[in-house]
Amino acid sequence: MSTSEMLYRELGNTGERVSAIGLGGWHLSLPKVDESLATRIVHTAIDRGINFMDNCWDYNDGVSEIRMGKALQGGYRDKVFLMTKIDGRSKQEATKQIDESLRRLQVDHVDLLQHHEILRFEDPHRIFDPEGAHAAILEAQQAGKVRYIGFTGHKDPYIHLHMLEVAEQNGFQFDTCQMPLNVMDAHYRSFAKLVVPELVKRNIGILGMKSLANGILLRSNTVTAIECLHYALNLPTSVVITGMDSLEILDQAFEAVSTFQPMTGEQVEALLAKTAEAGMRGEFEPFKTSSIFDGTAQHPQWLGDEPQRLQQLMSV
Repeated sequence: MSTSEMLYRELGNTGERVSAIGLGGWHLSLPKVDESLATRIVHTAIDRGINFMDNCWDYNDGVSEIRMGKALQGGYRDKVFLMTKIDGRSKQEATKQIDESLRRLQVDHVDLLQHHEILRFEDPHRIFDPEGAHAAILEAQQAGKVRYIGFTGHKDPYIHLHMLEVAEQNGFQFDTCQMPLNVMDAHYRSFAKLVVPELVKRNIGILGMKSLANGILLRSNTVTAIECLHYALNLPTSVVITGMDSLEILDQAFEAVSTFQPMTGEQVEALLAKTAEAGMRGEFEPFKTSSIFDGTAQHPQWLGDEPQRLQQLMSV
């Protein structure tokens, strides 16, 4: 199949070329998406040129990874850049989740593994503790189970900046960073304004998500789906990850790519002016203003134990 429908971009300083649109894994196991449809969505996306696959250890109790793993059989695995995420903050929990993800996905390695839901200022410290998840990911990388390393979060841009700072203090630079990038974000606790420039400076691959926020942005009645995707594509993103629960939504993503032209400053300002009032309080970004989207807040056991040395410190 021709891949001329898709744009490709560099993924930070990795040298990898990835599709400007990525297929979000969460939607692959929603109640209205059966396994047959999930497979058709994955195969059609790849056949038409999407090569970036998003997933996570916790999506729908692992069903999203299982379905993607099945869909990537028969030669499709070699055509994609496969990413998943883990929630574990401890080395022990992270190691377990990495191995579970590989087993579900039916692969011996993922191209990118990301620390998921960096939502709290303590998360970076837990991850980079000697007993933390980063040690597990580095071991997995050395064992050939992981190629590149990144992190994600949807709560506050200052927490992202803190994660970059703590990583630097530990002598590490991430390959990728994932965050909400949409027409509302510009007006409230903006990742685009605060985090994106720092990532560009460091040449870290920028992964945009929640470009439509599962359709919530459209309920503001200020913008269209295509306008939302164009805005995200116009930022210095390597990939705009978007959920696809039907072949029609997949077509919409390709329409956004085929009609995309780099926007002028005036065009961006005009688009953001349409969303300014709706976006100023975070009403249409509940992942920033509520805990509804915070899987690790609802399931703290996914994080694992606090470092043993801190527990001993508390008991002295």
